[in-house]
Amino acid sequence: MVTPIGIGVTPFWDSLHHGRGGIRAIRAFDVSNLPTRIAGEVEGFDAKKFVDKKDRKSLRVMSRPIQLAVAAAQLALDDANVNKESLDPTRFGCEFGAGLLPTEPEELGPASLVSTNCAPGQVDMKAWGDKGLEAVPPLWMLKYLPNMLACHVSILHNAQGPNNSITESDAAGLLALGEAARILRRNQADFFLVGGGDSKINPISLTRHCLFGLMSRHNDDPERACRPFDRRRDGWVIGEGAGVLTVEDLEHAKRRGAAIYAEVVGFGAAFDKARKGDGIVRAIKSAMTQANIGASDLDHVNAHGLSTVDADIWEAAGLRGYFGDRKVPVLAVKSYLGSVGAASGIIELAASILALKHGVVPRSLNFEEPDPAGPVSVLCEPKRVEKPYFLKISFTDMGQCAAVVCRRWE
Repeated sequence: MVTPIGIGVTPFWDSLHHGRGGIRAIRAFDVSNLPTRIAGEVEGFDAKKFVDKKDRKSLRVMSRPIQLAVAAAQLALDDANVNKESLDPTRFGCEFGAGLLPTEPEELGPASLVSTNCAPGQVDMKAWGDKGLEAVPPLWMLKYLPNMLACHVSILHNAQGPNNSITESDAAGLLALGEAARILRRNQADFFLVGGGDSKINPISLTRHCLFGLMSRHNDDPERACRPFDRRRDGWVIGEGAGVLTVEDLEHAKRRGAAIYAEVVGFGAAFDKARKGDGIVRAIKSAMTQANIGASDLDHVNAHGLSTVDADIWEAAGLRGYFGDRKVPVLAVKSYLGSVGAASGIIELAASILALKHGVVPRSLNFEEPDPAGPVSVLCEPKRVEKPYFLKISFTDMGQCAAVVCRRWE
């Protein structure tokens, strides 16, 4: 885990366990002229700590989302106590969720300046060809291609097996996990690094999202800004980070003496065209059917919980569509770190996996008043884990939905 509430498994879980959020005033650059000035930033991050000295030159062609993912991949391998030399590299795969990687202003700013000085709002194409292109760093595009997260991770760790990048924003991580599980079950690989990385905390992305008008403006009280399912929520909070899991075939894990956190027992995906909850229901049904369990077998639901008015009502409709009047406890991890884009699904899933390990589900933050338009049984206090299964759901604003069921390993 590389997150706004901690780098590494122990700091991440410690923050969840003690109810410490990571949403603060943005410090990375001057945001004084923007209507939203808060985010879930990863503080104290130094990518060089997670890359061997001989490979550090590659950091120059990694944007921040790639560096976050590379760091999380190394932490995952360390946590899993993996001896890479014992792995068959041709059966070692990478599945990563990624989003649109934002270009930093300093990369294209000089080229834009010399190409637009002829008249306000116009591009001088001759100046662009004569001077603009020369001002663009030769390898700038390699820093911003979405597939570069999986690319760099696989190169650094000699993972020559199945490799794919899923670009479905907040659902990307769960979709990557589902694809890796299917490949393992087809016996086409033994071991995967599955994860996601994302960062939109830069001037261009933050300005763009501010213009959309859906972000919270609780600048004076940032820790209480992200309020999934609460009646007084006023928008989502941007975040950054990366989460990576080691996912492997059971017999492979046993042979190397792995400490197993949980088992992936169900996966489902669907598209919710009308944004009324039907697609969420279908994804949940698919995952629950594959897991061969019913609603009464779940300990809790790990929700998408974006904290916008429309998205939370949409999700609540999906939960009601599947569970009916049954009050299943709901955990909303974004209340701690905001929306981490393509990394959200895996980071949030990890929170529930660790809850199974430690026997307690952390509380959701900032839920004070239920929304009559979208009632959900949000966990306001920590609860003891009583059942071995949990359900995690994620979706995108365009309607892609994913659901995963995990079981505590015993």
